[in-house]
Amino acid sequence: VQLQASGGGLVQAGGSLRLSCATSGRTFSDLAMAWFRQVPGEERQFVATIGRTGSAISYSNSVNGRFTISRDNARNTVYLQMNSLKPEDTAVYYCAAVQTRFVPRAGAGYYDYWGQGTLVTVSS
Repeated sequence: VQLQASGGGLVQAGGSLRLSCATSGRTFSDLAMAWFRQVPGEERQFVATIGRTGSAISYSNSVNGRFTISRDNARNTVYLQMNSLKPEDTAVYYCAAVQTRFVPRAGAGYYDYWGQGTLVTVSS
């Protein structure tokens, strides 16, 4: 499975960005998808996950209510709409995938496939 993340950039605090992750190489509707983020020197942090049908959505406490994960199975793409961005949201954002019929988990080790990351920088 190949994952290609895009949409990162520089935004002021309070602004919005939408990340996209296009997939190929496996039937997209068989995959649960997730977003993680990582700051240099720190562990990769869970952001959000979505089940293969678009249900079973969960968020980390730090982004709940500000970020929205969604997917378009016709376009083989998962999205992360990020609103009310804060400087502490600055990180490299990675999309991840796992083939599963079950409710996806939040741990990074659960996911088998990873994109290359896209940098989000939020200025104060």
